[in-house]
Amino acid sequence: MKKLLLSLMCLCSIGANADEGMWTLFDLPAAVYDQMKGYGFQLPMEQLYQGDHAVKNNVVNFGGYCSGVVVSPDGLVFTNHHCGFDAIRRHSTVEHDYLLNGFVAKSYEEELPNEDLFVSFMIDQKDVSDQVLPLLKGLNTEEQAAKVDSIENAWLKDIRAKDSTLRVELKPFYEGNKFYCTTYRDFEDVRLVFTVPKSMGKFGGETDNWMWPRQTCDYSVFRIYCDPKTGGPAKYAKDNVPYHPKSWAPVSLQGYKPGDFCMIMGYPGSTSRYLSSYGIQERRDAINAPRVQVRGLKQGIMLRHMRASEAVRIKYDTKYATSSNYWKNSIGMNKCIDSIGLIQQKQQYEAKIRQWLDTAKCSASNVHLSALNFDKMAQLYQKRKELTRIRTLFNETFFLQDQLTNRSWFVQWGKEVKGPKSKPKKQYYEFSDNSDEWDEATDQEILAALMKNYREQVTDPNYLPDFYKTVDEKFHGDCEAYVKALYSKSVLMQTGKPVYFNRKSYLKDLGVQYGLSISELRSKISTDRQQLSLDINEQERLLCAAVLRMEQDMPNYSDANFTLRMTYGQIGEYTLGGRPSGYYTTARSLWDKMQLADQNFEYFAEPVMHQLMAEKDFGRYADALTGTLQLCFLSNNDITGGNSGSPIFNGKGELLGLAFDGNWDSLSSDIFFDRQLARTINVDVRYMLYMMDRWGHADRLLKEIGAK
Repeated sequence: MKKLLLSLMCLCSIGANADEGMWTLFDLPAAVYDQMKGYGFQLPMEQLYQGDHAVKNNVVNFGGYCSGVVVSPDGLVFTNHHCGFDAIRRHSTVEHDYLLNGFVAKSYEEELPNEDLFVSFMIDQKDVSDQVLPLLKGLNTEEQAAKVDSIENAWLKDIRAKDSTLRVELKPFYEGNKFYCTTYRDFEDVRLVFTVPKSMGKFGGETDNWMWPRQTCDYSVFRIYCDPKTGGPAKYAKDNVPYHPKSWAPVSLQGYKPGDFCMIMGYPGSTSRYLSSYGIQERRDAINAPRVQVRGLKQGIMLRHMRASEAVRIKYDTKYATSSNYWKNSIGMNKCIDSIGLIQQKQQYEAKIRQWLDTAKCSASNVHLSALNFDKMAQLYQKRKELTRIRTLFNETFFLQDQLTNRSWFVQWGKEVKGPKSKPKKQYYEFSDNSDEWDEATDQEILAALMKNYREQVTDPNYLPDFYKTVDEKFHGDCEAYVKALYSKSVLMQTGKPVYFNRKSYLKDLGVQYGLSISELRSKISTDRQQLSLDINEQERLLCAAVLRMEQDMPNYSDANFTLRMTYGQIGEYTLGGRPSGYYTTARSLWDKMQLADQNFEYFAEPVMHQLMAEKDFGRYADALTGTLQLCFLSNNDITGGNSGSPIFNGKGELLGLAFDGNWDSLSSDIFFDRQLARTINVDVRYMLYMMDRWGHADRLLKEIGAK
């Protein structure tokens, strides 16, 4: 089968390599489907998207941040352990630590409900560019965003009048050159059914994160519940029943071999493959680098407190994992950008676009592209770069970091005024006790360290919050003393007591003053970047439009935006420095790592796990070719954050496992897909079922899944 051809230098050429691409399904190019068949896909094209038994009907948006797959007639959902991590943590206490020890529901009654957790099924998607784009002409970026919101709200109201269980999302594709409308059905009663202990679900921790070889058993199991009368979505109620979908993904125990076709469906979060060389430079120097610096400092403090106390560990496990994931990703991305000379390659490609524009602008159909100006784009990015670095440092320091700061933001942005408005002095907010979510000593040390660090990193006094004057004048420059006073004296740290907004004492409060000062600086940073960002966004949109026009005879995909996408490829290893990586890991390799726990606590596992991995006979879960239990495997599918928990299917649409990570050697793939090195790391479904069987003894779940 002839492959889709383009030069490797064509970094923004979306059809550049057969395995590259995060494809929407309703408009899948025929050339892509032909390539899939050439690799071994066996289903008709329409079965991907159309009808009650389409593959896409088995795939869910999990919680608004991950993906998952329905695997049984009673609504069981597989997703990654790290996707279910916070739900598991919220059910955990020191006495009943499901995060540490795992959890197995022996009956429907034992399955645990989760507040605010939902799954979404995509019902339909269509191109509405012809309806939307004419309404956006002549509007600036902000006005366009407001207009899109108003259109979406109108369409949402219309569809809810016909079916209250549906919602719509109107999103830009191809950098705003197109708009698609997607219809979803949300289920809000999702319950925890099964999870392995953290030692297995997060085996290797940050040591192995983004690394290969990998042995992590990264999965958890949930169930969708529904209204017992309608069989449709319902908020949590004790009387809700398991959901019975019209289709679900068949689970295969047949395994895979190098070169086998594989397909991943899920919800990739965000990529920037069309991004200019100037944008890549800004991301490397003004976003990734400062993020790495601040998070490294914060995580060191967090980890020290977590290792000293089990109670603190439970509270901060999710926060630490969330922070460290893209800390390490940013390190790896910058390494890859430099090692492959990505900025220089992109500059060479942009020179080709300039040459094409010189001839294309004379065509009437390309007149709108005349506003694309690379020199202007370079100047705009140069002006914004330092502001972007400061914004990154600000967000990493003062946004969603500690309880005092979180509360200071909350009362400014999200306060719900209680009491009659006719009596202003009675307007107040009352913080409930959420002490199970944070630890005062940990939070104080983090905030003080980050405050000190921000001042050292930002030398322009115009971008220092005013509270530093208070630190200098009243606390002799001591950030620790200032933070201690914030936590001990501010009304924001009151629990179960009214915080009155209209009393004179409110604005004199140290914590309120701190919150106002960081809020004012955030507004200043945003204002100073605003026009530059509007102009840059327009140039980037025109750059994408030029690429699409220049390569209009080739299949193209849009950057990821957390809508359902399909990526196809093959099972297989990669070679780096002349050394093959291997394409799967085994139980023995995990057992070997477990023996290193004295040297690295992230390789700890309970004795029973040592025993399970040392077995001689893995029964029906053993691979037919190797005779052993295979744990994780590599494929060359194109994924990114948000794809966590995405099902990986074989050519028959049967489940082989779940995608859960990428490899360190291609962490620049959000901005450039390197076909030679980019690999998806997947957990083998046979490993998952083995743990359900031999560790969890979850016979009722195994019977329900009915793996063949």
